[in-house]
Amino acid sequence: MEKTLRLTSVLSDPTRFNVYQYIVEHHKEVTVSEIAKEFNIHPNVARLHLSKLEDVYLLQSYTQKTGKGGRPSRLYCLSDQVIELNFPHRDYKLLSTLAIDTLVGLGDIGKKALYETGYNYGLKVMERYHTPATTELNMDECLQILSDAGRMLGMYPSFTYDEKSHVVHFTVNNCPFKEVAAKNHEIVCEMHHSFFQGIFESLFTDIELITGNTMFSGCENCSYTAKISNI
Repeated sequence: MEKTLRLTSVLSDPTRFNVYQYIVEHHKEVTVSEIAKEFNIHPNVARLHLSKLEDVYLLQSYTQKTGKGGRPSRLYCLSDQVIELNFPHRDYKLLSTLAIDTLVGLGDIGKKALYETGYNYGLKVMERYHTPATTELNMDECLQILSDAGRMLGMYPSFTYDEKSHVVHFTVNNCPFKEVAAKNHEIVCEMHHSFFQGIFESLFTDIELITGNTMFSGCENCSYTAKISNI
């Protein structure tokens, strides 16, 4: 409870919360000067916000020599901590980990059930966006729905569409499953693939989804390609 109260206190400041969201969305190291410029605040204020976020372990920092002499630059980046602000605490992470371990232990049948669960989860997430006119949406509207759904889940995705090849390229800049995936990341990444399959098939009836690079292979984000045939 004390940890939760500290987090809520730190994130209750609107500018500080927006600074944290900015770092999560861009998934890269930032400097005090970058944050000061981005949010039009004094560098000392930017440094205070970053320090407060580091105090509750949402960020971590390190120094880096500039190569130009003078004082080394301090870089701030995301820590591995995931925000959990439930009252009272609900350990869904532990339940999810145990459920995945159990399904994986069942062999191919269990893995199939896990992937089907991911797919159905994607369909369920998209139900809130469905209207009678969903099938009449243009591509820009579809991409906006995909972006809104991804942000709602804390993935901070970005989407681009190649009109000539009918291909959607997208990246996930924050993995909400990263703690659960620490033990069985290949299985969880495959489940995540099935999840996106469900999301896309709620909007497009015929797609081929290809997983590219992932954060667990050392990349900054996870990348995907969706080839759409029914346009």
